[in-house]
Amino acid sequence: MKIQGRMFIWLSVFILIMAIVYGVWSKEPAGTTALFLAFGLSVMIGFYLGFTARRVDAGAQDNMEADVADDAGELGFFSPHSWQPLMLGFGGAIAFLSIAVGWWLIYFAAPIIMIGLFGWVFEYYHGENRTQ
Repeated sequence: MKIQGRMFIWLSVFILIMAIVYGVWSKEPAGTTALFLAFGLSVMIGFYLGFTARRVDAGAQDNMEADVADDAGELGFFSPHSWQPLMLGFGGAIAFLSIAVGWWLIYFAAPIIMIGLFGWVFEYYHGENRTQ
């Protein structure tokens, strides 16, 4: 994580320089604002990765002598058969469609999003996967 944090910090320095050059050269406020926001996002990610790297054990990516196999192992638990992301995607599509069609459509999207969200959060509290 330490390497990724440094990469984002250097990226943020580059984006800051480009934002200043772009802002002075073009005098266009929208692009300049977008570049400064990208700088802020890059700084936040770099700071988070650097801060987290100090609190957790060093990973294989932080060791210069490590092999690819040293980073192998369990990465986490991923639900193999969940239908809830499909429900959230459908609700999100209707919500974004409401921007183009009309804001009244958000009243149909919100319940679909809430059902998908609650289903995803409480997926392993009921049914056949209750004990996992």
